[in-house]
Amino acid sequence: MTRSWTAADAGRVLRRPTASDDKYSRGVLGVRTGSDAYPGAAVLGVEAAWRTGVGMVRYVGPERPTSLVLARRPETVAAEGRVQAWLIGSGTDASTRPAHETEALRGILHDTDPVVVDAGALDLAADATAPRILTPHEREHARLRSALGLGHPPDDRAAAARETADATGAVLLLKGSTTIVAAPGAAAIEVSAGTPWLATAGTGDVLAGVIGALVASAVADGRATDAASLAGLAASGAWLHGHAGRLASADRGGGPVTALDVAEALARAVADALDAV
Repeated sequence: MTRSWTAADAGRVLRRPTASDDKYSRGVLGVRTGSDAYPGAAVLGVEAAWRTGVGMVRYVGPERPTSLVLARRPETVAAEGRVQAWLIGSGTDASTRPAHETEALRGILHDTDPVVVDAGALDLAADATAPRILTPHEREHARLRSALGLGHPPDDRAAAARETADATGAVLLLKGSTTIVAAPGAAAIEVSAGTPWLATAGTGDVLAGVIGALVASAVADGRATDAASLAGLAASGAWLHGHAGRLASADRGGGPVTALDVAEALARAVADALDAV
């Protein structure tokens, strides 16, 4: 059994800033993504987080992606410090990850701040203790299940996602034309807000940034980070990402979009979700 996520559902997890807010009360997201081989992933995730409405982004990464992030988004703080949630793994490769980076990621995953775990950090996520949202695509999901001893995913994607969530103790967001979000021991959520034009390089990095921003903002607002709450945030991120893809395509006469187009449409997607409540 699954539940479909709507614009109003997404709007209810968002919070309009007030006159009493500052950058800290709106959420601080730590981003440890990108690599010299894939620096664009860092730019896209950071851009998406800012466009979703987080109060501050702290980026920690190699020199090349850091310079590109700051060139695109100079308001980003390229220094370590206190954060309320993390985004890790986008644009990285576990097979070439240095030992010191593995140690740093393990530290994040065994701390108390919630973590959005993407791409090259998924191999470290199964035995972590921090509250987690895992964001694999189908091939990454199959590799994760193999590492967990779960075997090939069944044809029922919702059942497969629930099984993986139960095995890891984490929220599992399985990307696809219909995105599935599963929390341990709970019914799955379906999100079908997107467009086939989203099947292009970099859009997963944008999605991860959206979810990271939502989680950091929720923590700053004093909301719970239990699995059910994180599942709602993940589903809302998927809805905003999909809706932004539709908006970006509509701006181009219904034609193809790039990942950066999607990120730039996020502010309108957020406004539409807030208006739906």
